[in-house]
Parts: sequence; structure tokens; C-alpha cells
Amino acid sequence: MDPRPLIHQLRKQGARVVLPAVVAKHQPLEFREWWPGAPMKAGALGIPMPEGTPVLAPDAVLIPPVGFSESGWRLGYGGGYFDRTLAAMMPQPLKICVAHEVSRIPTIHPQPHDIPMDFVVTEAGIHAVADGGMQRINAAACAQLAAEIVARRRGRGT
Repeated sequence: MDPRPLIHQLRKQGARVVLPAVVAKHQPLEFREWWPGAPMKAGALGIPMPEGTPVLAPDAVLIPPVGFSESGWRLGYGGGYFDRTLAAMMPQPLKICVAHEVSRIPTIHPQPHDIPMDFVVTEAGIHAVADGGMQRINAAACAQLAAEIVARRRGRGT
């Protein structure tokens, strides 16, 4: 799924946007601020990344998968960058897997290093991940649940 329309909409609403940057192989990602026209350079794996922009800790992360499971686990691309990065982040950001329904699989056989998602968003809708499964919810319920998750992770409520 192409996140660019969402990114531009979020920016119009005042959000700061960061892009993941591979700065070294087998190391956690950095999240560098991006805006249209931001200076870019090739990162450690040749993937473009913002150059000279602030490194920020995101409140939410849109994460692409190769696939995702019926219980909301994400199958990554094999480098472990997102799992390694998310494991080190405190407080945890909202973890949003953005995928196509065709990439849904029964299980990914989660390993100890895998990080569970909070939401999976596909063309079929928004799915909240909890208690080993996914439940389709509407945008209003998603906004409320996301606020509760962020508050809990930051120690401001349940």
C-alpha cells in the first residue's frame, strides 16, 4: 500500500513525519524527519533517507510486511530492522502494519524476537490486534483505542 497520501494528509494536519533510515547493517533504524523537498541521500543499503534532518522518536510507525498473520503478527523482509528497532524503543510507539489483504496468512510462526503489531490496516479495514487475534474496528474506535494505548505506554492511564 502506498502511504504517501496519508503522510501528506498528516502533514497538513500539523504532524511531523519521519522516515526510517538504515544507518548501518544489523543496527536499529533511525527515524529522521522528512518533508517535501527535504535533502536525501543513499543510506547503508542504498535506500534513500533524509540527510541532516533531526532524528526523532515517533509516536506511531507504519510498517510494511511481506505478510501478516490472522493473529496480527507481521512477517518482515528478513533483515530484522523493524523488530530490532522496536525492541529498543521505550515507550513503544503505536505499531501499525499497513498491508494488502492478499498478504494475510494463517500464521508466521512468531519467534521470540518478533514484535506484535497494535493494528493491521488493509484495504478491507482497520484491525485491532489483541488477545492473540484481530478484530475489525471503525476509525472512531481505532482513534480511541490508539489514544488509550499511547496513554498506557506513557504511564498516563489505562
